[in-house]
Amino acid sequence: MLKNIDPALNADVLHALRSMGHGDTLVVSDTNFPSEAIARQTRLGKLLRIDNVPAARAIRAILSVMPLDTPLQPSAGRMEIMGAPGEIPPVQREVQVEIDAAEGKSAPMYGIERFAFYEEAKNAYCVITTGETRFYGCFLFTKGVIPPDSI
Repeated sequence: MLKNIDPALNADVLHALRSMGHGDTLVVSDTNFPSEAIARQTRLGKLLRIDNVPAARAIRAILSVMPLDTPLQPSAGRMEIMGAPGEIPPVQREVQVEIDAAEGKSAPMYGIERFAFYEEAKNAYCVITTGETRFYGCFLFTKGVIPPDSI
């Protein structure tokens, strides 16, 4: 164990998050997403896991160490429901709560059409799959920066 590091963050995930640069994106996916196939096409080239936890819990852990790209607000995207792009299912509402808590303010997610999400995911730095079993528990995050005066 490490002090002040969320125990959901394993060594592989921490390494990937640290290796990402400003503007890089990561995918956090549910169990139904084609994670392995998409992950092979990312820059990292392999699938990462935060197993046995729902999406909101995994995202809380990730955002405890990774800044979102505030100049690009919104820098958190969600997979839209096919045929109902404006509908926000419970899994996405729970994740929105975690994003707002991490940012200390409202930081609404933008919607990404399902098949466009798959294409954007292929260009991500990495894919982290979770234990989320609910549909549409897939998200895209853009990494920001930490200003020198806050280190």
